[in-house]
Amino acid sequence: MPIYEYRCMDCRKKFDLLRPMSQSTEPAECPTCKGQARRIASTFMAKGSGGQSIGGGGGCSSCSSSSCGSCH
Repeated sequence: MPIYEYRCMDCRKKFDLLRPMSQSTEPAECPTCKGQARRIASTFMAKGSGGQSIGGGGGCSSCSSSSCGSCH
């Protein structure tokens, strides 16, 4: 099952949700305020064959840090 990124329309908080592909475009409930959230485009990082970074974003979906330990 894939992980999708959502943003709450009420409190604007971003969160990830593991759900079936068939439900990926359906609204989700915000875990913080219980408001309605919509799926947003996720950023990701990949390594090319030469070890160079490909794509955007960092280690976390909500910041540009390379370590999720520095988030939250």
